[in-house]
Amino acid sequence: MNDTSGHDVDRFLIQQIRQGDSDAWAKLIERYEGRLLAYTDSRIRNRATSEDIVQEAFVGFLVSLPNYDGARPLESYLFSICAYKLTDHLRREGRRPALQLHARGSDDASRAIEPVGSARVASSIVRSVERKRIEEQAVRQAIEEQIARWKESGNFVKLKVLELLFVTGMPNKQVAETTGTTEQQVANYKSDFLLRIKSIVKRQDLDDSVFPELTGDESGSA
Repeated sequence: MNDTSGHDVDRFLIQQIRQGDSDAWAKLIERYEGRLLAYTDSRIRNRATSEDIVQEAFVGFLVSLPNYDGARPLESYLFSICAYKLTDHLRREGRRPALQLHARGSDDASRAIEPVGSARVASSIVRSVERKRIEEQAVRQAIEEQIARWKESGNFVKLKVLELLFVTGMPNKQVAETTGTTEQQVANYKSDFLLRIKSIVKRQDLDDSVFPELTGDESGSA
């Protein structure tokens, strides 16, 4: 794709995002996330932190979207925001940022990257991003809690079954053959695990809007 068509794609995606198109937002993230991660990884070499910084950069872009006029290349703009977020992270850690902020031809990383402004569409997508983060944290906490319980009780067969199911993606039949269990046992372990995770998530006192599908459903065991 040449540079001109690339700018055309960016302009089209931004137009759709301003109209509330969540698919366009997902496509924009897919288009630039890898490049931004490579940039932050090369500076801090911590993937989890890099992912957080890049996510903050995308949210920052949404916040500033009402003031983005398109005259500046989107790639340059995103890299400037990402550099700003990275520098902020390093300062919070007490590290002196020894890096070039003018990444990818950005011309004003120190300028007000996130000007004050609000738009209903941008705010809606920001809330969606934040909700996704809360969902991920809640489920991660629930999984860690349940795994710890099974380790304490010595349920290592269950743990192995679940690892093969959810980490490697094996089908039930292959998991049963690998672990010396039956397909029915595998299905039972999977169902039990999902019910327990659901129950633990519900006990976290999250707002109903985070997991609306759990509201009013008391099934599941502890």
